[in-house]
Amino acid sequence: MHRHGGDIYTYKNVLDFSANLNFRGMPERVRQAAKEAVDDSGNYPDPDCRMLRESISVREQIPAEHIICGNGAADLIFTLVRARRPKRALLGAPTFYEYEQALVSVDCNIDRYYMQEEQGFRLEEDFTERITPETDMVFLCNPNNPTGVLTEPALLERILRRCETCGALLVVDECFNDFLKEPERYSVKKYLEETDNLFLLKAFTKMYAMAGLRLGYGLCRDSALLGEMKKCSQPWSVSLPAQMAGIAAAKDTMFALVSRDEIQAEREYLAERLRERGCRIIGSAANYIFFRGPEDFYEKCLQQGILIRDCSNYEGLSRGWYRIAVKSRRENLMLLKVMEDR
Repeated sequence: MHRHGGDIYTYKNVLDFSANLNFRGMPERVRQAAKEAVDDSGNYPDPDCRMLRESISVREQIPAEHIICGNGAADLIFTLVRARRPKRALLGAPTFYEYEQALVSVDCNIDRYYMQEEQGFRLEEDFTERITPETDMVFLCNPNNPTGVLTEPALLERILRRCETCGALLVVDECFNDFLKEPERYSVKKYLEETDNLFLLKAFTKMYAMAGLRLGYGLCRDSALLGEMKKCSQPWSVSLPAQMAGIAAAKDTMFALVSRDEIQAEREYLAERLRERGCRIIGSAANYIFFRGPEDFYEKCLQQGILIRDCSNYEGLSRGWYRIAVKSRRENLMLLKVMEDR
């Protein structure tokens, strides 16, 4: 079984660096909106998430009819794949496991583009050559998970145009885009209203630290595809507390801006301390750091009550690669001490 981050149920009473959530925690207004919604949860939630989609529409400046909501981004990945039922898909490696898991569930043939350590695990220009008329779907995570490596805007556009030429659907996962220094520069959102070959995945989960509430959303101009997705999803998949929390989060843009600055400063501090200790850092443009360290570092951390993400079970990675969330200074110092005590 593929082990994800955030498994505090197997590893109890640990300081969790394995889940990439905003260390500032859930904003109070988001928390309060979810709590108040519990009192109304004797009623079914709106299956069409109308108020939520309107709030996202204002935030993203995308028509509400081009927005679909789900029980986290992972739910939308599976729903999209069931709706489209691709026969052949292209994935980078390493990348987020749920793409593969969803594709395998519909017996899709998967082509992999292995990103090389020597090139910093980046997508290169020849990625576009792997997209052929036989390719039905391409998944791309930007910034990538687990590496935090960014695909440059010019290459993103060339990939999109290649998908248009070949008739493939490009699925871009931007769930960590809000943490970037220049989020708009690296987003493909500007292409949404000109093509049916693009599906953009986003979530409130990471920035607003609401992983347990489960709320993701997709942006796409293709109304027929969105209609097929609705047919493939269960009714009431987004709970009332999640919908109300999402409405509050969509309106709280200042929280995201302040968080971005604080996380960037702490990320730079933590990355530099890791380099001083001999770790090789790759990418790490979002709220997590991807690095090669001692092969026993995962076990040493666990012995000290700290859970990090061992990335050796990602396709294309080996033992010694890790991903850690950027947390508060006090917590980051606790992690660094484990490395000093080796």
